[in-house]
Amino acid sequence: MDTAPTASTPQRRLHRVEAAAEMLGVKRSTAYEEIRRGRLRTVRVGRRRLIPTEYVEEYIELLKSEAAV
Repeated sequence: MDTAPTASTPQRRLHRVEAAAEMLGVKRSTAYEEIRRGRLRTVRVGRRRLIPTEYVEEYIELLKSEAAV
C-alpha cells in the first residue's frame, strides 16, 4: 500500500515530537532536550505539544549555521 502524499492527500504540517525526531534523525530524548533548551520550538494544541514543519526547518538551519562557525 502506497502511503506517499498525493495531490488529494495534503502533507502533514504539525508533527508529534517523536515524528519530528525521526525526521531529524535524532532520538526522542534529544528532541525533548532541544525543546527544553529553546532550540527546537513547538506549539500547543490542547495538551499536545506539536512541531510545525517550518520549526523543523528552522532548527535544521540553526544546526547548519552552528556548523559553519
